[in-house]
Amino acid sequence: MLTRNAILRKTLYGMGIYSHILRESYPQDEVVMKIVGRDGGNCRNPYDDGNNTLHVWRERLHPEEKLSDEIARHHDLSGTIPDGDCFEFAERYYDLHGQELLEFLNKELYLHIGEEFSQYAKPEKPDVPSPEGDTDAPEAKPSQPIFSFFRKPIRNCHPLKAVTPIDVYNYLTGPYAKEQTEHLRSLTDRKEARAFKANNFDYVTFSGQFSYRDDSKLIQLSNLLCVDLDHLDDVEGTFQALLKDRYFSTVLLFRSPSGDGLKWTIPVQYDGHTHQEVFDAVANYLRIAYGIRMDQNCKDISRACFLPFDPKAYIAPNFK
Repeated sequence: MLTRNAILRKTLYGMGIYSHILRESYPQDEVVMKIVGRDGGNCRNPYDDGNNTLHVWRERLHPEEKLSDEIARHHDLSGTIPDGDCFEFAERYYDLHGQELLEFLNKELYLHIGEEFSQYAKPEKPDVPSPEGDTDAPEAKPSQPIFSFFRKPIRNCHPLKAVTPIDVYNYLTGPYAKEQTEHLRSLTDRKEARAFKANNFDYVTFSGQFSYRDDSKLIQLSNLLCVDLDHLDDVEGTFQALLKDRYFSTVLLFRSPSGDGLKWTIPVQYDGHTHQEVFDAVANYLRIAYGIRMDQNCKDISRACFLPFDPKAYIAPNFK
């Protein structure tokens, strides 16, 4: 049965309910909530003409218990609406109550509670064998995911070879892209930086192996998704938070070529779902859990990921 506790566990104890509602009320590119610890700060208040008078935080239901469940609450500094929790705020906003509200939130927030398939479950490592007759495929364990590696520039759509996560990790931490990464980060003109990146960085297609970089030329899926997070306020803080994520295990995590973002590669389960559906589910989870947005340009299965120099890149121990 769909319960309040099940929804709380999927929405960072209800913080995601507030952020979803606020995101409906204000421009899509606006950061509606910045969560620090248990505090979401003062947010724009849809019941007070958009003023920053809605304080949102989460607290333990049983403070005396170290592992107590939590719930998100709000206080309206303007006094327009009464104090309450995330469900009371949602009741007021959607004019729904009881089980009807819970079912609506489950669907509206793409939580998939009660469904046999869950986009958020940590899957086992994918079992993707090397394609027969592919002499470019590395000598790897059968459980290693395989995807395509391309030489610069980005307009080159013919793959050089098939690689695995450890190959990419060795590339990231080696000297191969050090010079161009340092030069890119020294550029201040965005147009110049974009052109330099497109012409000077090798890249991979994490989602699969291709005969040519085009969605229609897919040879096989890797069961990996590369999450592109740009222009982060706290790159290192987000780096550590993603490594500790409750729902997704990390295969690779590294800083973007520009240095102000992250590339987070995670295993995903398709189970009959399309790549777009998996992408949307992960994107929704990141909005709810962290208040950050994935680059929507990465939804194509043949999306290229540039490989920079990052000596502090992370790879899961079982992929080494």
